[in-house]
Amino acid sequence: YCLGSGLSWEPRSRAVEQVHLRCTEGSLEWMYPARALRVVLEPNLSSTQHTTVCIKPASDFQGASIYVERAGQLHLVVSEAEGAQPHHVSCFSAHTPQRVALFLQASLQRDISRRTASFQYELLSNQSAAGPDFKKMALVEAMCRPCDNVELLMAICSSDFVVKGSIRNVSHDSENHVSQVDVGVQKVYRQKNRIFQQDEASGEWRGPIRTLLRCKVKKGGGDFLFTGNEHFGEAWLGCAPRFKDFMVVYRAARERGANPCEFQLN
Repeated sequence: YCLGSGLSWEPRSRAVEQVHLRCTEGSLEWMYPARALRVVLEPNLSSTQHTTVCIKPASDFQGASIYVERAGQLHLVVSEAEGAQPHHVSCFSAHTPQRVALFLQASLQRDISRRTASFQYELLSNQSAAGPDFKKMALVEAMCRPCDNVELLMAICSSDFVVKGSIRNVSHDSENHVSQVDVGVQKVYRQKNRIFQQDEASGEWRGPIRTLLRCKVKKGGGDFLFTGNEHFGEAWLGCAPRFKDFMVVYRAARERGANPCEFQLN
């Protein structure tokens, strides 16, 4: 997380301030934007697997536009007008995965009223995620087809969250092309952040999982094993077999010694 203010800069200086962010995901908050800010994303990694950058402006994003530098040219990624759109995420390919430069250009203002240009960013490792909008990024996780056995066994090892539960409700947002699955959780095997939490009144563990509207998720009975990854603080659905079917697959793989990781059965 990086926090800065344009008010702290020398008024007569024409220099462009520069910050370096070395994490594969994080956020930046630029208060009272003035002149320009260069943000260099250079994760501390030896590999070049991170090939896509995604940016999600805050809902109150104001005072600047975001560009990406490519071959000495600036290409608009987020305009100030777009920043106020909910769930708006911009993704683009990283030509040099170990060093991506963003350029924030402050808008001209007549007064000194409070404006904040803040955004979250993620570096993704799947090339198919590259694209102009969030829908293509979501395709990395939101599989509309059932996972095969190999994908399922890998999902329980590498997903950001793995939970056993049932579907309480499914709601659809046609404007943003997403559906939300409200899950009643029986057991949390793993979660990266606290998306699945215990309700103080009922004592039940619950949490929302998002997926693409085109997947046509419907409410169904029985217990499922929900897996997937998090993007910008939201859980996105990956493999989600019925729990009894998962147990058959996992036990068979374990007997053959083909399970890539151990899973807590009880």
